[in-house]
Amino acid sequence: MNLQFHLLSRIVVVALACLLATSAYVLYQSDLEARQRTAVTADSLGRQLEFQLLRIDAGFGQARQFPDFTLWKQTASVPGICVRFEPADGAAPYSLCNGAKPSERGWPAVFETVYRRLFSPGLEISRPIALNRRVYGALTVTPSAEMDIAQAWDNIRGLLGLSAVTVLAVCVLVYLSIERALRPAGIIVAGLETMAKGNLAYRLPPFELFEWQQTANAVNRLAASQQQLMEERQKLAVKLINLQEEERRYLARELHDEFGQCLAAISAVAVSIAQTAEQQGSALVGEADQIARISQRMMGNVRGLLGRLRPAEIDELGLAASLNSLVAGWNSHSGSQTRYQLHIVGDCAVLPEPQAVTLFRIAQECLTNIAKHATAAHAEVTLTVNSDRVTLTVQDDGIADALPFAGGPGIGLLGIRERAEALQGHLALAIVRPHGLRVEVGLPIDARTGAQA
Repeated sequence: MNLQFHLLSRIVVVALACLLATSAYVLYQSDLEARQRTAVTADSLGRQLEFQLLRIDAGFGQARQFPDFTLWKQTASVPGICVRFEPADGAAPYSLCNGAKPSERGWPAVFETVYRRLFSPGLEISRPIALNRRVYGALTVTPSAEMDIAQAWDNIRGLLGLSAVTVLAVCVLVYLSIERALRPAGIIVAGLETMAKGNLAYRLPPFELFEWQQTANAVNRLAASQQQLMEERQKLAVKLINLQEEERRYLARELHDEFGQCLAAISAVAVSIAQTAEQQGSALVGEADQIARISQRMMGNVRGLLGRLRPAEIDELGLAASLNSLVAGWNSHSGSQTRYQLHIVGDCAVLPEPQAVTLFRIAQECLTNIAKHATAAHAEVTLTVNSDRVTLTVQDDGIADALPFAGGPGIGLLGIRERAEALQGHLALAIVRPHGLRVEVGLPIDARTGAQA
């Protein structure tokens, strides 16, 4: 649930609970005031009647005029009250009502039902009328239940209106305050998503609230640590690649200088033996030819190893010539089963050596995978060199119809990804419709890449 609405719902629940308690208290006070008014009216009217009896007993009044409610009717301020006097001698009771009941009900029927169940509106109060220890009758004061309900509704309606305005104002203020207080949360989430996409150089801005500032500082420290680790990992990967290439260059040079020269010498000696044997002993011709064939086969294998370890074109002619030689070699080896094509856009000479070697190794690995697994009729290698970025795309129409899984048995794609990430590049895989695999590697062109070794 959204935190803002969660807090607002809690505030509304608490406000409703407080409103319910306050309403109960207001209704209780209204009922208590109604009973007090009835009691005051009964006491005041009883004193008037007892005073009338006192005047009659003193000879200042007439007994036939008792009880006289004229004064009470003229001075009563509470409408809807009915009084009844029942003489003790059993004579006919005398009743009188002050004012009228409400002509229209201005309160809901539910309110009236609840109020009647909780309280007792219209509760009558009786008191004896006595003088000199003689009881002349009983006075009963009955308030109007409708008037009590109307008074209670007026009290509670004002409270409800004020409470509704107060709760609404509080909710609006709380919502705006919370929205402003939680605004950094969205910035932090967006920053974490930016960092998750690989932009570890992004830093969260400072915030006003201390808690958010602590969170931002912790996230920034974590991002800085991860960025440092990534940079160190990339530098280490570049060093490892360069060391590997240096080792390959050394092995290629040793094979060429030592092993290749020895094989060439063996081949020359075999030719000399064959020539001598033709003149002096034909029995040695077969052995000499066999030595020559073996040495030629070994020379071919050495040339193949030299090509895989360190193509001569990389150092002598550059990346473009190496790729052309690579594609031509695969075309000659595959016969008519797979047709390999190469397209180069841009100047490969602007590429630093680590990037050139990495792109060649990636192309070499992709073509090897195509030859082993794709069963493709056509494969295309495209190299595009821009001012700030180089992109290598290898695409085939083989049998692949779903992207390979990261946990597959092969390590070719993993090696390609590591080589690309070591130079701050990226690897993207896609299925070519209806089938076939598309491998795209992008590297930023930075002359300083070669200095990282």
